[in-house]
Amino acid sequence: MPAFVTLGRVLFVVLFVFSGASKLFDIASTAQAITDKVALPALLTPYTAQLEDLTGMKTAQLLAILTGAVEVLGGLFIALNIGTRFFAWVLVLFVGVTTFYFHNFWDMTGPDRINNMIHALKNLSLIGGLLVIAGYPRQIAMEDSRYTGI
Repeated sequence: MPAFVTLGRVLFVVLFVFSGASKLFDIASTAQAITDKVALPALLTPYTAQLEDLTGMKTAQLLAILTGAVEVLGGLFIALNIGTRFFAWVLVLFVGVTTFYFHNFWDMTGPDRINNMIHALKNLSLIGGLLVIAGYPRQIAMEDSRYTGI
């Protein structure tokens, strides 16, 4: 049984690792998508200005790097069973925010509405899978003596 759980975790996170790596390999496009869809509150402006001065990059570029890193690292850590529940919760939050900002089908009409509704439902399914991973008891998530015969 543990082999199936491990295989399931690895197959489940392929989407996150691939998507995150794609974002990291094309930061400019990811940053543009963030600029087009996400409006940061004015309250954060002083902090984002400090980050921009410190790093020499625009906030959208920093968010693009952070987005890709969260997906890749979260996926890899879940696949490797390191901090699995923590990273599952991180990805639940990430997928929820992504769905709200990037698949807002409720503001669309026609084919765009249908396409984004499908993506939102896919993301809802991903959240469900992540909640299953987050909800696994620690002794089942790790190979313990009940499963290894020790």
